Amino acid sequence: MTHTWDSTGSPDTSVLLQSARFCITAAALQQLPADALPEVAFVGRSNAGKSTAINVLCGQRRLAFASKTPGRTQHVNLFSVGLGGAEVARLADLPGYGYASVPLATKQRWERFIAQYLAQRQQLVGLVLIADSRLGLTELDWTLLGYAAPAALPVHVLLTKADKLSRAQQTAAARAVRDALQARAASLRLQAPVSVQLFSATRRVGLREASALLEQWLQPDACAPQDQPAGAPSQAPQTST
Repeated sequence: MTHTWDSTGSPDTSVLLQSARFCITAAALQQLPADALPEVAFVGRSNAGKSTAINVLCGQRRLAFASKTPGRTQHVNLFSVGLGGAEVARLADLPGYGYASVPLATKQRWERFIAQYLAQRQQLVGLVLIADSRLGLTELDWTLLGYAAPAALPVHVLLTKADKLSRAQQTAAARAVRDALQARAASLRLQAPVSVQLFSATRRVGLREASALLEQWLQPDACAPQDQPAGAPSQAPQTST
């Protein structure tokens, strides 16, 4: 495990996320753990940088693996988090979607699996949608948001590879996604909050904001301000622009 630190000596990712370790690989919902531990799922198109985002958020190099052939990962990988060896929550790495060379039957099977997971997985407390900042949200991403809508899950959109854009392009990309989400929220019946953030694994942009939000989802009581009762609503971190 490789912990990451900023110039002040403080970790630039959540200590809770840095405790992540492999839990289980599952090819069907019934193979997933049946306990009540909260889960946050990562989803996104193949080649959007999902595995890299998971690794950098967890301060590790080889926690999540990207397939050498994009679109070939056919399982959900769960990672346990918890300090001192305890298991208090999990991260779920769902199969990437949208890669052109994958047979249609395989694509349809993955779509059904993801739709069932988002609709039926009671332990799921939040969804991280990985999207390439240069492309924005594609129709497949909108379809996935539609799958998640009935569960009323909070969604955090990570616009990856932001280092490939100029500052003006970054601002425009984030604004375009926010405007599109606002315009389509009603038709998709999105009831839970959807936030948008620029992110770069190579430049380490947005690590603190994203990891703080994930920790709040996974351990809301632990993240509640001390002057509020445990479980009282606390302000989410501001998304990057």
